[in-house]
Amino acid sequence: MAADEGLFSRLKAAAAKEWGAYTDHAFVRGLGDGTLPEASFRHYLAQDYLFLIHFARAYALAVYKSRSLADMRSAGRTMAALLDQEMALHVRLCAGWGLTPEDLEATPEASATMAYTRYVLEEGMRGDLLDLHVALVPCVIGYWEIGARLAARPGALDPSNPYRDWIAEYAGEAYREVAKEAEDRLDRLAGGTLSEERFADLVRIFRQATKLEADFWQMGLDLAD
Repeated sequence: MAADEGLFSRLKAAAAKEWGAYTDHAFVRGLGDGTLPEASFRHYLAQDYLFLIHFARAYALAVYKSRSLADMRSAGRTMAALLDQEMALHVRLCAGWGLTPEDLEATPEASATMAYTRYVLEEGMRGDLLDLHVALVPCVIGYWEIGARLAARPGALDPSNPYRDWIAEYAGEAYREVAKEAEDRLDRLAGGTLSEERFADLVRIFRQATKLEADFWQMGLDLAD
């Protein structure tokens, strides 16, 4: 990952309360120790499948907004990871419960899913490429951080934990590279020193996206639309 003075580290420090509520949510702890109710995970997983469809669209928007081929290719790689890696994980997990990709796509969107994905797309449409990636990055890097921390817990990857595959996916080397690229991308787009006003606006975007991530976990626990 990038050095401590990188933009992501600064944003994370500025939104420490929100970041902690997101990455150490009760839903996350339940994944780590295997106590999360299966119904909560299934509800979350179906909504996350829809979530990833919208996030793939957001990365397509990032390709459009990019001013260089390097940025286009970077966003394209992440979009491919969403479409081919993360969504494939969801399909594999749901297949064990008799759910098909068509079933997942037909799932009605929960309000938390709509709120988060539309927020990211709105920020991306009205702002520049950096605004868009700041709205996206709590999800991309947060899942790696959560996966790596959970994987280090004794028993988290044992066969007895029904969520071991989810943890292993986000703690794995392939996803670590996705997260690292997202962090490096922020620094490249920031281009050095940001004004206080510009940084404050990025913190606003980052903080709101992080809050919406925590709301997404809570949706899984509440089983609410």
